[in-house]
Amino acid sequence: MAAPQFDKFKKYFNRTKRPSIQEIVREPTAGGIVFRRNKAGEVEFLLIQDHKDRWTIPKGHIEEGETAQQAAKREIGEEAGLMDTEMLGWLGKIHFRYRRIDKLVLISQQVYLIRVTSDGEEIQKEEWMNGIKWFPFFEALDAMEYEDIGKLMLLAMKRIRQENL
Repeated sequence: MAAPQFDKFKKYFNRTKRPSIQEIVREPTAGGIVFRRNKAGEVEFLLIQDHKDRWTIPKGHIEEGETAQQAAKREIGEEAGLMDTEMLGWLGKIHFRYRRIDKLVLISQQVYLIRVTSDGEEIQKEEWMNGIKWFPFFEALDAMEYEDIGKLMLLAMKRIRQENL
């Protein structure tokens, strides 16, 4: 009888221990569900593709002395090159966390509904991004990597339809 093969299981027992959490860091962020109407009058949403190929919305840290609304508009300008935008209101707040070596980072993200007042063709991605693109609604929902943002996108579309934005 052959000896049992334990090599397959070693990976479960020889894990290198990660450093324990030494600090909890809170990071307030803001972003926007950005939309436009294309030449045919159809609603399109802007998504950016991060360095890990995940599609999401433009967002970033709220800087000192800045409101969440100001941060959302600034980040959309910085990340997408869109300066002609109109803030239409708050959609919701998302909470998530991740580990950064020995820190637990708690993110709270304010999300706003933002309409582009230009044609939106001036979008340009930042160097760290893998992509930036306008998507029809259902394609944007399908591409979106984060369920919580997807839910806010549904809420955004409902508001766009109800208020004929």
